[in-house]
Amino acid sequence: MGRKNWLFAGSAAGGHRAAALYSLIETAKLNGIEPRAYLTTVLERIADHPINRIDDLLPWNIALEPIE
Repeated sequence: MGRKNWLFAGSAAGGHRAAALYSLIETAKLNGIEPRAYLTTVLERIADHPINRIDDLLPWNIALEPIE
């Protein structure tokens, strides 16, 4: 089913990026976090965040409002 949905991802690299983003969204859901709030928080913090502490931005390490 996913094969036809990813047919027009642009390139193989685009498909990999889409898969990574989809993985982050689903991981946020599994951790009870609303995906839009999670991605917004990460994108706001990532520019000034130290690279050696990137694990702090993973869904299970960010305290956000739970999904209702």
